[in-house]
Amino acid sequence: MDHRPLGRSGLSIAPLVFGGNVFGWTADEAISHRLLDAFVDGGFNAVDTADVYSAWVPGHAGGESESVIGRWLAARGRRDDVLILTKVAMWSAQPGLSAANIVAAAEGSLRRLRTDYIDLYQAHQDDPQTPQDETLEAFDRLMKAGKVRAIGASNFPTDRLARSLAVSAERGLARYETIQPKFNLYDRDEVEGELAALSAREQLGVIPYYGLAAGFLTGKYRRAADLEGKARGRTVERYLNARGMKILAALDAAAKAVSAAPAQVALAWIMAHPAITAPIASATSVEQLTELMGAARLSLPAEVIDNLNAVGATA
Repeated sequence: MDHRPLGRSGLSIAPLVFGGNVFGWTADEAISHRLLDAFVDGGFNAVDTADVYSAWVPGHAGGESESVIGRWLAARGRRDDVLILTKVAMWSAQPGLSAANIVAAAEGSLRRLRTDYIDLYQAHQDDPQTPQDETLEAFDRLMKAGKVRAIGASNFPTDRLARSLAVSAERGLARYETIQPKFNLYDRDEVEGELAALSAREQLGVIPYYGLAAGFLTGKYRRAADLEGKARGRTVERYLNARGMKILAALDAAAKAVSAAPAQVALAWIMAHPAITAPIASATSVEQLTELMGAARLSLPAEVIDNLNAVGATA
């Protein structure tokens, strides 16, 4: 399987990233480990998580996802087969991008992940209260210590990302090699435009989350009743509108044309987008994951891509 570069870091990944937010939440530990086995056995190599996952769940404190991954790494001995992507700044227990917090949070993540290094350590959100040079100096020290191989950003406004890249260049510090924005057929504004131009100019990897719009683009949620009792019901509800239905109809037509599932088409469209390195997607069963992995082997005809481009861009 072709791998794609993570910016100029020297690291590369298969065209689909497993979203580890489900680990220890909607996928228990046994299922999570089976999912990780299937993902790596399927030829994929990048797993995305964060220290804050899954602090929003009643009874959880944060760090659950990293701990599940860490126990899998310890049990399977497959550290060299995967790239671990984790994040700092959004967890209320260790918030922000101060130097002290980055160092402390990194140690916590390393401990939970049961590893000596993080492949891609990402700033989970911008922290306007902390000078960017302080943040980048802390990341730079972690890289020089061998605890982090590359750094990335998530949820950064384009102007702040551009300024951070300038600071890195001016100061000779480690730079963000990737950006993780929200992007899918419905949510396109965070990538297309200024961020795409910046990413191309600076050779950044773009690894978007919400590739399936919290499951909406699988086609299984088409009316309010479909959301009842679902963990992501409130999140999906915002897509149940005329534009969302129009996108689902186009996905249905595209799926029929290429003999694939709507979720596979939705992810294959992202993978084919010129600005994108690899989308992040989650699954809670091996069957779901197998379907999603099929997207990486799905080549969409130009007319299908054009139709999806048009319907997704319609306001």
